[in-house]
Amino acid sequence: RLFRDEEYEHSYPHCWRCGTPLLYYAKSSWYIRTTEVRDRMLAANEEIDWHPAHIKHGRFGKWLEGNVDWALSRERYWGTPLPIWECGEAECEERFCAGSIDDLRARGGEVPDDLHRPYIDEVVLRCEACGGEMRRVEEVIDAWYDSGSMPFAQFHYPFEGEELFAERFPAEFICEAIDQTRGWFYSLLAISVLLYDTSSYRHCVCLGLILDPEGHKMSKSLGNVVEPHEVIGRHGADALRWYYLTTQQPWAGYRFSVETVGEAVRQFMLTLWNTYSFWVLYANAEGLDASDPPSAPRPDDATDLDRWALSRLQGTIREVTEGLEGFDSTAAGRSIAAYVDELSNWYVRLSRRRFWEGDRAAFGTLRRCLLDVGALLAPFAPFISDEIYANLAGGEAEEFGSAPDSVHLLDFPEPDESLEDGDLELGMDAVRRAVELGRAARAQAGVKMRQPLRKAVVVAKGREREEIERLSALVAEELNVKGIEFVAEEAELVTYEVKPNYRSLGPRFGKLMPQAAAAVQALDPAAVAAAVAGERKVGIQVNGSDHELEPGDVTLVLQPLDGYQVEAESGRAVALSLELDDELRHEGLAREVVHAVQNARRQAGLEVTDRIELRLGGEAELLDAARAHEEYVAGETLATSVAYGDGADASGPGLSRVEIEGRELAIAVSKA
Repeated sequence: RLFRDEEYEHSYPHCWRCGTPLLYYAKSSWYIRTTEVRDRMLAANEEIDWHPAHIKHGRFGKWLEGNVDWALSRERYWGTPLPIWECGEAECEERFCAGSIDDLRARGGEVPDDLHRPYIDEVVLRCEACGGEMRRVEEVIDAWYDSGSMPFAQFHYPFEGEELFAERFPAEFICEAIDQTRGWFYSLLAISVLLYDTSSYRHCVCLGLILDPEGHKMSKSLGNVVEPHEVIGRHGADALRWYYLTTQQPWAGYRFSVETVGEAVRQFMLTLWNTYSFWVLYANAEGLDASDPPSAPRPDDATDLDRWALSRLQGTIREVTEGLEGFDSTAAGRSIAAYVDELSNWYVRLSRRRFWEGDRAAFGTLRRCLLDVGALLAPFAPFISDEIYANLAGGEAEEFGSAPDSVHLLDFPEPDESLEDGDLELGMDAVRRAVELGRAARAQAGVKMRQPLRKAVVVAKGREREEIERLSALVAEELNVKGIEFVAEEAELVTYEVKPNYRSLGPRFGKLMPQAAAAVQALDPAAVAAAVAGERKVGIQVNGSDHELEPGDVTLVLQPLDGYQVEAESGRAVALSLELDDELRHEGLAREVVHAVQNARRQAGLEVTDRIELRLGGEAELLDAARAHEEYVAGETLATSVAYGDGADASGPGLSRVEIEGRELAIAVSKA
């Protein structure tokens, strides 16, 4: 008797690919009793080096702890046939699991060449219990069993390949996505523990998933997949590889966008290529021969900049090696990128004149750095690294002599301790910080780098001051100042004004905030500055009660001394004297003239080595500045002669007109 009939709404699974509703039925299956070796699998997991480390006792470890028997069989046609034969006699329950072709033949089976269905299904065995016929069950094996058997099956072990198996088992390294913790990672471990009581791999890198820019999993059904060949066609394979290996840790997952790959090209690939192109440009201008390349100088014969570049190179080699040996491609790649940035924006920038003058030590140093960077980069960006190596090592004719003809045939670089100079690196770091602060002060004051200033005042003491003093010529040149002076404390360059941080103090004092603000502003600025620098608390009194303030509760506003612009950071500071006299102004204008002439050279299509005849016309102040610094102007622009005239009405090829600080300048260049 039916008492009630109604529809019952409930949740059920859907196919993750197409969204089709799925129905699960309880089915009979063949199992491997993996629960019997659960503890052995957990013990083997302890020997695996996981990246990221939390997978060992997290996602994978918890999966092993909750291990259930492995449902091995599948009701499909394609797949590895389950090698189990059952007796067909009604009263006989004999079963036989074959371990080899020989096992089948020993039971009277005629074994086909192809062991898949339908051919293996035709093999009939003799039942040793009752003499009847045994036929194979219909099921095939879970495909994950095949993948988990790879470590030995690839050598056809144990039937052959004993030596290869002994040499290569267990694997040093495997890598797959995080969803394989319950797939390939597990099947590899489970089968290996069942057979050999050990893991089949020593190190495992577990990759995150690739998502679209909104954080959704990529899927054809959602229409958010990216065609890899389109990305490669637009940015190159090296850029795509570099993006994946260095953007973030590979197990963190990616929100992929083509624009981000392009950013990797701009930030690293172009910097590297421009540095390499700079070397090629000046090497060709100097007529260097690939058969007799310049060598990097030994430390005793090298400039501070050469020694610094080579020393930093050794540290980079060590960092990259340690990163890759630790399966951390992200840290390794970022070390390369940081060094290339330093090489381009510090070594090359400060050494341009040496290349122009044909200094073989500079050529040799940069060549050595580029070759080693190319070797370090080879696993990340195989094409650009090989291109750089082929030209630097083999030249246009690609004649390598005894050297390998590809970067990928080189031994990986090893650090040369004789080239390392930690003290010099610390000193150069101090110099670079001072230059960065000085350039920031210029930008803040709105003063161009081409305008010379009288002096820079650097806050430094102790060892840091000694190093900056020793390399003060570099600082002066980079900041375009006539001299460097030093003071011990930032307070000698600025005065402070103390202001309350309303965001942190407002909720605390509420209606009493006006009194709190007044109390803060009444504090001794020098004492507050010292407390903030030392991460100490300061005290105020509000409405008869004492209150302690954290360093973040107050804001120190720097007021530079009159005539100076100050930039400070972490206890370091640089002040630039902004006062300009006629001498400095004229020199600044002369530098602007040089800049304008260099642009005119490029517009005229001249080579960097071409000598020119230069004619200048325009406003008197610009021409007076050029005359006063004519030797500098001619030397920088490769002018064999400099003539001055009205120029305002001139016309013809090689003529250009520019405006410099509101003054017109006419420039005529012609090849000498």
